[in-house]
Amino acid sequence: MIRHLPLAVAVLCCILLAAGLVSRRVDLFITRISLRLFGEYVAGDETRRERQRQLLRAAHVSGTHRVYASKTLLYAGIFLFVGSVVGVYLGGPLVLLIEAVGEEVTLTLPPSLAFLTVLNDLPDASFAELLVVYLLSSVTLGAAVAVGTYYARWELLSQRAAARASQIDATLPRTVAFIYALSRSGMAFPAVMNTLAKHEEVYGEAASELAVAVRDMNAFGTDALTALQRTAKRTPSEDLSEFSENLAAVLGSGQSLSRFLRAQYERYQAEAESKQEQYLELLSTFAEAYVTVFVAGPLFFITILVVIGLVLEDTLALLRVMVYLAIPLATFGFVVYVDSVTGGPGSSKTVTLEEQATDERTVGVTDGGSVREGAVDGQWETNKERLAAHDRLRSALDWVAAPVDHVLRNPASTAVITVPIAVIWIGLTAFPVTIGSPTRMIAQVDGAIIGGVAFVLLGYAVVYEIDKRRTRKLEVEIPDFLDRFARINEAGTSIVGSLRRVAGSDLGALTPELRRTERDVNWGADVTTAFHRTARRVRSSTLTRAVALITNSMQASGDIGPVLRIAADETRATERLRRERKQVMLTYLIVIYLSFLVFLGIIAALTVSFIPAIEGANIGATGDVSPDGIAGIGGDGFEDIDVFEYELIFFHASVIQAICSGLVAGQLGEGSVRDGVKHAVILLAITGIAFVLMGL
Repeated sequence: MIRHLPLAVAVLCCILLAAGLVSRRVDLFITRISLRLFGEYVAGDETRRERQRQLLRAAHVSGTHRVYASKTLLYAGIFLFVGSVVGVYLGGPLVLLIEAVGEEVTLTLPPSLAFLTVLNDLPDASFAELLVVYLLSSVTLGAAVAVGTYYARWELLSQRAAARASQIDATLPRTVAFIYALSRSGMAFPAVMNTLAKHEEVYGEAASELAVAVRDMNAFGTDALTALQRTAKRTPSEDLSEFSENLAAVLGSGQSLSRFLRAQYERYQAEAESKQEQYLELLSTFAEAYVTVFVAGPLFFITILVVIGLVLEDTLALLRVMVYLAIPLATFGFVVYVDSVTGGPGSSKTVTLEEQATDERTVGVTDGGSVREGAVDGQWETNKERLAAHDRLRSALDWVAAPVDHVLRNPASTAVITVPIAVIWIGLTAFPVTIGSPTRMIAQVDGAIIGGVAFVLLGYAVVYEIDKRRTRKLEVEIPDFLDRFARINEAGTSIVGSLRRVAGSDLGALTPELRRTERDVNWGADVTTAFHRTARRVRSSTLTRAVALITNSMQASGDIGPVLRIAADETRATERLRRERKQVMLTYLIVIYLSFLVFLGIIAALTVSFIPAIEGANIGATGDVSPDGIAGIGGDGFEDIDVFEYELIFFHASVIQAICSGLVAGQLGEGSVRDGVKHAVILLAITGIAFVLMGL
């Protein structure tokens, strides 16, 4: 019992660190310990501290350098202990392994490694010599894990900073368009920046980076020039750094801000196409790499292992590692890496319906929710309790009030219906299971399980695609809507009159929504509220940005025609780039489909032709065959190999590759893994049909 105590302590340390990721109290406890142990040390080296602090700012990490650096050293120290303990426990199996196979292995070593034959004497070593071996194992592994942990923590920040830089570059053109449009409407620059900070969820990482400068000005009284210069030094994006420095120079020199912003806006519009080409080239490289490494590579290894397994000796263990671990984990790593590197052109966060509703309720309480003079003291507390109860029940109330809209807004909620149906289907078709070998038992239920998973994915894909297509039809009409709105307003019509004229025209799928907006105004709502309600109904990031621009420019002037034209140009440019990306990546989408079909075809050839050929050859050589397999040629003659296990692995490999290829196809071809769910369902259907036709 005592000999396992260090290992138990090491496991508890790992559990404590893991708990800190999910529990704020545990995280605070870890922070206090790290500050007490290393707080003074990390504050000593000024050069290193400033470099690390700059990295923290670039990664947009909430927290101080002293806290992050202290926790990094604490993590490294804990993993030094954990690695050392694990190294001691690994020393024993190492000695036993050398005792079992050491002589055979050392006999095969080349002359340059002949000095390793001394390891054969390790099992007969004295206690002191074995103690040295255990200490070396402990120190080596502990130091490696500790150093790896330390550098991994800081490298993670570098990766986050690089990902943010790509997102800032992608969202900077629309952010500059927003600043230019509001400046063109007559709004003062400080008000423009404050408005941008309020809409950072809509305009993405570029707005979030500039919002830090706004908070610096509002909270600490920093002047605009100094705040922008700090942004230029802090941001990981070279484009935003250049823009901030130039903007600060223009503000300091007194030059025309509107002229500068217009030049920057036109510059980013011109650069958008070249960046789109670079982005598409990067995606093309990723697509080719995926087909080569993650489809052709596993297929090559599977083929080689199958040939060796059926002709020489059993390779089922390696095949299982390849199919059940290597392919899924490698694909997951590929998806995460592509998402962190690309992020998509123009990607931004879109405010959800729930977030907007919460914001509006908060504004309402702040502006008009003060307790009136003479009100009952307990009434405010009662109202707060009612609001809290409503928040707790809001999700259920949304389901009851608009179930279809709730499902369309959250495609994952289809699991509430599809998962129970899939479970019932699996129970009815897969059971009872005949007791036999594990392979035979798995074969009785895997088809039903895969069918159930495909049904769940199909439900998600259908709902997601319906909502996506609806949103795309609306977004196509937004540039025309903004152009018409601008023309009517520039002709001298008021904003309300312009809205009524536009709502009466034909704008395709957007017309019903604009007419609902007109009815809101006719029934007493102001234009700003009516537009915000429309944006929440449509749930389109494009319309949300346009509404944010329109409603804020109306506060500065009733003549919003020029602002609307800027919004229309920016929206039309974004739509054109999106179409170009779809057309270019369609080729690579087809390539991924064809590569999977090749994968499936070779698997089918191995199943239908190669295995029967080997079986026939071995039957002719031996005169008989076992009922569960074929007689493979082993090192000592012939041995039985279970062919059914290979066929089952072929089926599972095809299913796993279908899901992985489908998700990657959606990410590369349409910009999101969620778009790949439908491709995964299609490839799963093709796989099922192929194996049914093969009679498996």
